[in-house]
Amino acid sequence: MSSPCKSLDERRGIGESPAHKEHNRFRSWSSLRFSRWRSGSQRSPPPSPSPKGEKRNEVSKTLFTLVKTHNDNYTADPDGLLETTREACVDKDEDEDEEDESNHFQKQFGSLLQPGVNKFSLRMFGSHKGVAAEQERVKSFGVWIIHPYSDFRFYWDLVMLILMMSNLVILPWGITFFEDQNTPPWIIFNVLSDTLFLLDLIFNFRTGILGEDSQIILDPKEIRVQYLRTWFLVDFISSIPVDYIFLIVDLESLVESTDVYRTARALRIVRFTKILSLLRLLRLSRLIRYIHQWEEIFHMTYDLASAVVRIVNLIGMMLLLCHWDGCLTFMVPMLQDFPSDCWVSKNNMVNTTWHIQYSYSLFMAMSHMLCIGYGAHPPEGMSDVWLTMSSMVVGATCYAMFLGHAANLVQSLDSSHRQYQEKYKQVEQYMSFHKLPSDVRQRIHDYYEQRFQGKMFDEDSILGELSDPLKEEIVSYNCRGLVANMPLFANTDPHFVTVILTKLKFEVFQPGDFIIREGTLGRKMYFIQHGAVTVMPRGTKEINLNDGAYFGEICLLTQGRRTASVRADTYCRLYSLSVDSFNEVLEEHPLMRRAFESVAVDRLGRVTGETRKQSTPSE
Repeated sequence: MSSPCKSLDERRGIGESPAHKEHNRFRSWSSLRFSRWRSGSQRSPPPSPSPKGEKRNEVSKTLFTLVKTHNDNYTADPDGLLETTREACVDKDEDEDEEDESNHFQKQFGSLLQPGVNKFSLRMFGSHKGVAAEQERVKSFGVWIIHPYSDFRFYWDLVMLILMMSNLVILPWGITFFEDQNTPPWIIFNVLSDTLFLLDLIFNFRTGILGEDSQIILDPKEIRVQYLRTWFLVDFISSIPVDYIFLIVDLESLVESTDVYRTARALRIVRFTKILSLLRLLRLSRLIRYIHQWEEIFHMTYDLASAVVRIVNLIGMMLLLCHWDGCLTFMVPMLQDFPSDCWVSKNNMVNTTWHIQYSYSLFMAMSHMLCIGYGAHPPEGMSDVWLTMSSMVVGATCYAMFLGHAANLVQSLDSSHRQYQEKYKQVEQYMSFHKLPSDVRQRIHDYYEQRFQGKMFDEDSILGELSDPLKEEIVSYNCRGLVANMPLFANTDPHFVTVILTKLKFEVFQPGDFIIREGTLGRKMYFIQHGAVTVMPRGTKEINLNDGAYFGEICLLTQGRRTASVRADTYCRLYSLSVDSFNEVLEEHPLMRRAFESVAVDRLGRVTGETRKQSTPSE
């Protein structure tokens, strides 16, 4: 198919009749003759000036200009197609621009419905490649499938969360304490809320859900079946556009008969039907679901932020129930036209302002829920009696739930400290059962304080569940002080340092403890992280070692017995390395074996020299 923007010569050569071709050849021959005449007249010498010649020359110039203009127009567009082609090209460019804009809008809108690259999606799908694969899977199901981890759903849920919180607070308050609900702000708020909740109901049919196998379900049929089985009924009842119906009925009643509409019975019916608006309080279920989703998105599981959020949610839920109960405490007498035995009439609050009515209603509700009183007057009417009993039951239940949740949250804030306390209680019972002396008990207490420092957890189990690179990084960080203070590790292969650190075992010794006794078989060597020890060779001078030193390697190299005793002078925090781990590491790094051997030979030489000096009699 030919383009409308082809050259004019190609456009003229397509689909022409023989007569038309002959006419074109005649035009071309006329143009050729005129061009030759014009070139010949330009080459001829200028004639002698004369008045008639000058006048004829002006006429010739005018004729020449007209013919040239006609010839140029004819040569450029003999069939008058140039303007048509230009219009066609402009129309095509405009169509292409509109098509590009529509495609760009579809791409941008489609990207909002796909999972974005964020911490939650990366944790869910593993990597950027996994997120890209999930985006392609969303595209395969169609444009109108909303991924639950998409940016659109995130911001939509945020808007719905704010809207639900405002609805749960404003609706009972407005229905109870305001008689005229046809004001523009109230109508706009209700109509906007109903519209957005209806849209949310529709979006839920097109939003993917998390399956049992942690796979996102994107099939529209499966989404529809799953949603109809779970939360559709509650969401549908809470999304019924009651205010649309009330607005239409109010307008029709005002148009038909204003007097009839304002009768007492009509007002009573309208008040009763307003209770249907309370069905939207079922949106509380959506609020709870959205709060759980946001806790998952922000990864609030066991940390302090999660505990704070749960406490805030619990306090907010209790305050919301108090608000509802306060509104209900005033609504029940209002629906009965304020009988004389109700608390509103007794307190002369029928015609007071709404903030006084709400404040006293909230005070009454909280007094009943916390079981601390009945207000200024005890209930007399049956409706007030039953309402008070219901408030007490709800309040006692919320109070018990609050205490249980608060206790669990406080315990979960520092589980390691609680585990340490439970463990030390067992130690105290053990010491009491065996009737250990008080000084031994004090040493055991000091040891636990120095060893665990008020917190206890299974470090071996925690590190055993981690990957090797992560475990090495954690151990290197925990032992960074030891590495910094030890000259042995300063100019050593980093891999050797990392391997040897992963095989170390943490130990604590009290002042006066003998870490090593002379003559025993050597099974460990020690690295001093903090503290001071004294090496006591037999018959020689004592040697003091501090942070960054190590000892006990001679027996691991010679597989013999200890040549000296080592005593702790202060509380010592040491890291021990067993003989099996020592040999395993040195097999991979034979150069380090030579380094340890040279240090051991030097130490043995010094000890032997001191012994010989002391054994030689002085002259």
